[in-house]
Amino acid sequence: MRHLLTTTFHRHNHRLPSILHHTVIRHYRPPKPPTPPAPPKHPKPPQKPQSFTFHDATWEDPYSWMSHLNDKVAMRHMDIYMEQEEKYTEAVMSDTEKLQSKLQSEMASRLHFDLSTSPIRWGPWLYYKRVEAGKQYPVLCRRLASLNEQFISNKDPSGGFDFVSGRKIEQKLVDYNLEAERFGGYAYEELSEVSPDHKFLAYTMYDKDNDSFRLSVRNLNSGALCSKPQADRVSNLAWAKDGQALLYVVTDQHKRPCRIYCSMIGSTEEDVLLLDEPAENVYVNIRHTKDFRFVTVNTFSTTFSKVFLINAADPLSGITLVWECEAQAHCIVEHHQGYLYLFTDAARGGQLVDHHYLLRCPVNASSGPRIWERVFDDDQDMVIEDVDFCNTHLTLIIRENCSFRLCSVPLPMPVRKDAVRLKELNPTFLPLPNHVSQIWPGPNYDFYSSTMRFTISSPVMPDAVVDYELSSGNWNIVQQQNLLYERTRILYGTTSSGGIANGSSNNLNSDFLNEIKSEDDNLWNCLSEFYACEQYDVSSYDGVMVPLTILYSRKNKNKNQNPGLLHGHGAYGELLDKRWRNDLKSLLDRGWVIAYADVRGGGGHGKAWHHNGRQQKKLNSIKDFVSCAKFLVENEFVQENKLAGWGYSAGGLLVAAAINSCPDLFRAAILKVPFLDATSTLLHPILPLTAADYEEFGYPGDIDDFHAIMKYCPYANIQKDVLYPAVLITSSFNTRFGVWEAAKWAARVREHAIYDPKHPVLLNLTTDIVEENRYLQCKESALETAFLIKMMES
Repeated sequence: MRHLLTTTFHRHNHRLPSILHHTVIRHYRPPKPPTPPAPPKHPKPPQKPQSFTFHDATWEDPYSWMSHLNDKVAMRHMDIYMEQEEKYTEAVMSDTEKLQSKLQSEMASRLHFDLSTSPIRWGPWLYYKRVEAGKQYPVLCRRLASLNEQFISNKDPSGGFDFVSGRKIEQKLVDYNLEAERFGGYAYEELSEVSPDHKFLAYTMYDKDNDSFRLSVRNLNSGALCSKPQADRVSNLAWAKDGQALLYVVTDQHKRPCRIYCSMIGSTEEDVLLLDEPAENVYVNIRHTKDFRFVTVNTFSTTFSKVFLINAADPLSGITLVWECEAQAHCIVEHHQGYLYLFTDAARGGQLVDHHYLLRCPVNASSGPRIWERVFDDDQDMVIEDVDFCNTHLTLIIRENCSFRLCSVPLPMPVRKDAVRLKELNPTFLPLPNHVSQIWPGPNYDFYSSTMRFTISSPVMPDAVVDYELSSGNWNIVQQQNLLYERTRILYGTTSSGGIANGSSNNLNSDFLNEIKSEDDNLWNCLSEFYACEQYDVSSYDGVMVPLTILYSRKNKNKNQNPGLLHGHGAYGELLDKRWRNDLKSLLDRGWVIAYADVRGGGGHGKAWHHNGRQQKKLNSIKDFVSCAKFLVENEFVQENKLAGWGYSAGGLLVAAAINSCPDLFRAAILKVPFLDATSTLLHPILPLTAADYEEFGYPGDIDDFHAIMKYCPYANIQKDVLYPAVLITSSFNTRFGVWEAAKWAARVREHAIYDPKHPVLLNLTTDIVEENRYLQCKESALETAFLIKMMES
């Protein structure tokens, strides 16, 4: 072909005009590629330096004006600055629009489109929420359990309850779409309690205009709202007098729960004030015992904790002190057949304890001091994390080292003079999948039912809602998403419904067994066949071993080639959330390693673990996180310079402080509504803080606490002339989330750090509370995931 073209050219060469001939024989010069557009420039908010002095320290904050909510000029500047941040984020992420769209489609396809929540049996009724076609919010409904069976789809068990045919037995209780109209287009419910006679529903809805929760009571027979009680700033409620009286707690202007009222349903008389706590550092909450015999009142501060009882049959008869201790402690009182049971972590004999324990005493104690007896001996091999009661059984969530177990003990327990070891009572251990990261007790409203519900969480399994029949030993997975078959399994009726995993092999549908096989992991819809979950103990800077959970795709694991995302929280003694997340599947399937660092300050390892990562010891949790990050890189789980951090709220403080400590260790970070300016927030709180917040992060009035705060505060310790990782901060225009902390931190990092357009600091601002909208969640998760991928590939 090349010879033919040459011959042809020479044969017709004489016919070409001279100018054309000249053009043909010149060397071709390709056009210069267009100059790439300059990277977008980040916003530069105005600086208005202000000096602060406290104790022996003086510092300057050029961005403190961002938190002056009552300064109209400052807020106008803030609005302009937020608009600039929004445009900057859009500009930086503009080349990922197709990737974001793809990720959002992936994540949306994994949403479990539940026709209904799994019904909760209470007395003769089944209560549940379901979403109607085209509606944003669900509807709370109930139906009689006795009429339920005939509307189960026996031809297609996975189809669940036939709502079309079953409408005649369904009763709509609350349509939250109508509630949204009452509350400015937004429906967020915090509390919801059905009365024990099933005639009324008391619930609180968030009122955006007043930034508080409003109490309403609805008559379930007529559907109408009761004229009273209707109160604002309600934080707790409890039914009494078999549904004829409602007790509720109201907060003061600083959102401190401090007053208890009693309202007689149907009465025109004013609600009665039962307790008014004047001390500014004392908090109040209430709850009813599960048998509705008593209402417990907890009052607590940093220096004491007290528990009182109110006779639910006569709520106006006064309150009786049943327990008190020094220092703040977790105290839950239950009643069972004449005995009070106290689950607490209060100091014992003047000595701090590392774990919760269970006490009991008769209700009708003598006039002398109440004597509480221990139920179980201490057992370091079986630590009790939580308990739940029904009339026939006590269930206990147990931790053995880092593994969770669930067991039950028949009630009533024998009365003995001395405490016994749990093993001596021959507890029945209930079936669980592998790699359990947390067990959550369900509502379990029906005290007289021996069926108790729990939610089981695992890093490699979608959450499973499980009913355990404690008398027979049978168990059923009543709701769980099956990612392998892209469907959600929901039990709408009784245990006879097919297609639901059942713990009794004799009752299992043979076709269903063939579909999911009989292996335990498959019965639980566990994804460990595809994703590995490994546990490691990482030595921190002081030799303390920190648990690290590592998750990766078996198909895409390449030694020292994978990017990674390390999660951390480490505050309030709370367990790190290691549940399976559908959005992280998009990273796992692209070869990412997902890791979780259980640093000091968090939960699951006793009170000492929590205390060793708070206040003056907060740096321990930060150094633990850094040690886990180094472990991932040094052991080649994650490629060097391809590690990202992820933190939510107090976890955002953890990750940001770790970045200050070792900015070159991380390539990127996601900070969600982070707590970044601890010094200013604890000294001059704009949003109300609780005693627990100061107990966690320190009291600035104490000079040692103050110095510790100054050392770990992310905003106060940004390094100068150092290259920081790329950071995406998500926050909200809603002032409840303190957007100014994110804005201040972003501005100061850009001011101090070395500028590199490949290491941007971005603010992603939303106008709504994203947690209440699954599609907004997908959109936000897609942006975060695209940001991480872009940063690792740049």
